[in-house]
Amino acid sequence: LEARLQLMEAQIEPHFLFNSLANVQRLYETEPESGARLLENLKTYLRAALPQMRETRSTLGREAELSRAYLEVLRARMGERLQFEVDVPEALREQTFPPMMVITLVENAIKHGIEPAPAGGTVTLSARHDGDSVVVSVSDTGRGFAADPTSAGQGVGLSNVRERLAALYGSRGRFTLESLM
Repeated sequence: LEARLQLMEAQIEPHFLFNSLANVQRLYETEPESGARLLENLKTYLRAALPQMRETRSTLGREAELSRAYLEVLRARMGERLQFEVDVPEALREQTFPPMMVITLVENAIKHGIEPAPAGGTVTLSARHDGDSVVVSVSDTGRGFAADPTSAGQGVGLSNVRERLAALYGSRGRFTLESLM
């Protein structure tokens, strides 16, 4: 089970890294202050992400901060097209949570919701108690499923999330994908 989980986690590859480095280079040539800001945000993200990629346990607070750092990197690249909100109550920040799962959902929201939308949009990460369960939600105001409803939720990242939840929590772990439109 551990080997299977590690294989699934290894398949989760942040697609933004090379794009971010190319943007740092471009910004340093055209807007040095923006390039420096993007580089700082990228360093913050990598400091948080690299050690966590090898961890077998994390907390919801660490995952939220990793997602915030990632979103800051992307906002430096996308500008006003990307807005975001992270709402994880203090009471849930120490809750044990699978590493790199939230960032996978955030990446998916960017890749399939915000980036293809000409006006961009907002990504919201939130968490709450629901009885004895913890509900974590990642939503976006991007283009929605209308563009390709048949392939919604069928990618590698979301398949990995489903499989990891099943492996870690059995029937208690659930993943749902809903259209907000």
